[in-house]
Amino acid sequence: MHTKRKRNLSVTLALLPTWFAAVVVYIGTMFWSIRMSFTDSTLFPSSNYVGFAQYVKLFHSAKWLASLQNVLIFGVLYVSGCLVLGFLLAAALDRKIRFESAFRSIFLYPYAMSFVVTGLVWQWMLNPTLGIQASVRSLGWETFVLDWVVNRNMAIYALVLAGVWQGAGLVMVIALAGMRGIEAEQWKAARIDGIPVWRIYVSIILPQLGPALAAAGMLLAMGVIKTYDIVVAMTNGGPGNSTEVPAKFIMDNLFGRQNLGLATAGATMLVLGVVLAVAPFRYAMYLRSNRAKGAA
Repeated sequence: MHTKRKRNLSVTLALLPTWFAAVVVYIGTMFWSIRMSFTDSTLFPSSNYVGFAQYVKLFHSAKWLASLQNVLIFGVLYVSGCLVLGFLLAAALDRKIRFESAFRSIFLYPYAMSFVVTGLVWQWMLNPTLGIQASVRSLGWETFVLDWVVNRNMAIYALVLAGVWQGAGLVMVIALAGMRGIEAEQWKAARIDGIPVWRIYVSIILPQLGPALAAAGMLLAMGVIKTYDIVVAMTNGGPGNSTEVPAKFIMDNLFGRQNLGLATAGATMLVLGVVLAVAPFRYAMYLRSNRAKGAA
């Protein structure tokens, strides 16, 4: 008993730095930011409370409202695009094709790249004077147009295209792992019944991958809320405010305009967004756990 107690004490002491970092660095700074959002802080923190004035100013800012609209469009298209493309890639690889390992590495490789690199690559490809448009026109197709990064109506979709290219590999790996865990007897029974392959994936495989795809969707959604790097690298929020996102709005006000109060108000809303993104998944897992306990 004494040895066990001593071992537990050693474990507790070893974890103290981690607990300290979690409480002070993460939770402490989060509450500090929330506190600052109720002040008129500019370049330096201030203790002059102004109530919800910063939040009123935030939601009267056309740039902030545009950023919310943009991140909503980007998020819906990015998450759904990654889930659909990732599932299709996983289904293709699940057929045990030749050079599967090579294709799996190729499809997953973009996810290993930083969003900055991804943004710069796609910014170059979609640049009308340097990228695909210029190359195609040099071959004789003078009317070809692919100017998404400078077209305010298409710039947000350029971000979606680049994001899906990078993020689909993650969904592919998660979905493929789930597919490989499905019992072979289900495939045999489906083949005996003469069910087409596409119907097997849609009606049998896909429902069983629900929890895995939900987890992948949650990870992607959390990434959407803090989207920053790819926007700065590709469009820097332009043209106009067509690709402005909340994280960039916060960084611009924090470092560019030295408006700490407004920046922390925006950051607080981002934290709320993360909570709202995670809460449905956690609630679904809670219900699933309760149903499992009830069945047992």
